[in-house]
Amino acid sequence: MTDKMDTIAPLAIRAEEAAPRLKRSSYPEPFLSRMEGRTKRPLGDLFGLKNFGVNLTTLVPGGESALLHRHSKQDEFVYIIDGHPTLVTDEGEVDLSPGMCAGFPAEGVAHQLVNRSDKPVTLLEIGDRTAGDEVSYPADDIAAALGLDGKWVFTKKDGRLY
Repeated sequence: MTDKMDTIAPLAIRAEEAAPRLKRSSYPEPFLSRMEGRTKRPLGDLFGLKNFGVNLTTLVPGGESALLHRHSKQDEFVYIIDGHPTLVTDEGEVDLSPGMCAGFPAEGVAHQLVNRSDKPVTLLEIGDRTAGDEVSYPADDIAAALGLDGKWVFTKKDGRLY
């Protein structure tokens, strides 16, 4: 018999105590290893949120939040809690600090956060989960589409599967 408490979402938690995601990324190699410097704690999932995701993300020095990317349908938002990451876009770079935030509408600028400092960076990431989303990566030979099962399918830019 399953304990009913195991299936009930908590009302509140301390975010930094949430379990980290076991798999660093769903990217295939050679891109997966670039995510070794990031840890995501999926907060929204703990509360049963379905329409959008929330992650408490930590980037060690040299870490990247994601490949430089843009979504076709999903909006994203980041809020810097601690540290000094660099927001890298296809239109330039901005140094960020605690309390700063940035938003990325679908079809907007390609973006990623990179920790070029010597201390960890902690940020909150929020993004929706719009069906039919596709992701383009202007600096890398990869593309992604959100499958009907909610999992990302990765291809090379010419359409061949990874």
